Amino acid sequence: MALGLRAKRAAALLHFLCLIWAVFALTQNLGLPKSVRKEQDNTYGGQWKHLTFLNQVLQAILYVLCVIIDGVALCLPSKDKTVSRTMVPIRDYIFSAFVFPVGLFVAVAFWSLYAYDRELVYPKELDNINPTWLNHSMHTTILPLLFIELFICAHKYPGRIKGILGLSFFALTYLTWILWVHHKSGIWAYPVLGVLSQCGMIVFFSVMFSVLITFYFLGEQLTKWLWARRRKKCT
Repeated sequence: MALGLRAKRAAALLHFLCLIWAVFALTQNLGLPKSVRKEQDNTYGGQWKHLTFLNQVLQAILYVLCVIIDGVALCLPSKDKTVSRTMVPIRDYIFSAFVFPVGLFVAVAFWSLYAYDRELVYPKELDNINPTWLNHSMHTTILPLLFIELFICAHKYPGRIKGILGLSFFALTYLTWILWVHHKSGIWAYPVLGVLSQCGMIVFFSVMFSVLITFYFLGEQLTKWLWARRRKKCT
C-alpha cells in the first residue's frame, strides 16, 4: 500500500511539472505577456492554424485533467471513485486518440521536413522572431512529455473504431480549417503546401494521414507492451 501511495505521489508530481511546462510553453507560443511576433500573431487564424499550437493546447488539457484526478485521489479519497469514473475515460481518450498520435506526428513531421528543407516548414526568417528554445518547446520537448505520460500512467485505449474515428475527425477538421484559412486569406499554415500541385497535395495529405494513424497504433501497442510487462513483474 505504501509503495502504491509513493508511486501515486510521484506520478502526481510529474503530472504537475508537466502541466507547468505545458502552460508555460503555450503562453510563450501565444506571446504572453508581451508578444515579439505581432505580425505573425495578427494573420488570419493566428496561432490556431498551426497543428503545433493545437497540439500544445491538447497537452495542456490532458495535464489539467491528470492533475485534477491525481489531486482528488490523494487529497479527497472519498471522492476518488466518483471523479475517476467520469474523468479517467475522458483523460484516456484524449491521450490515446489525440495527444499521443498528434504529438508524435508534430515532432517527427516537423524535424523530418526541417532536415530535408527547413524553408518548407520553418523559414530562416523565423529565427529572428522565435528564439531557439521556443522552437524546441513547440517541436522537441513535446516528445519526452508523451513518453513520460506513457510510462507513468496506464491509459486504457478505446475500441479501435472509436479511437480511429476520433482521430480521423480531428484530422479532417484540421484539414478543412487550413484550407478555409487559405481560401479566406491566401495564407498557407505551412510553406510546404504552397509548393505542391493539387495532385501533390492529395498525395501529401494521404501520406500524412497514414502516418498519423500508424502513430495511433504505435501508442496502443506501446501501452499494451509496457503495462503488460510491468503487471507481469508485479505478480
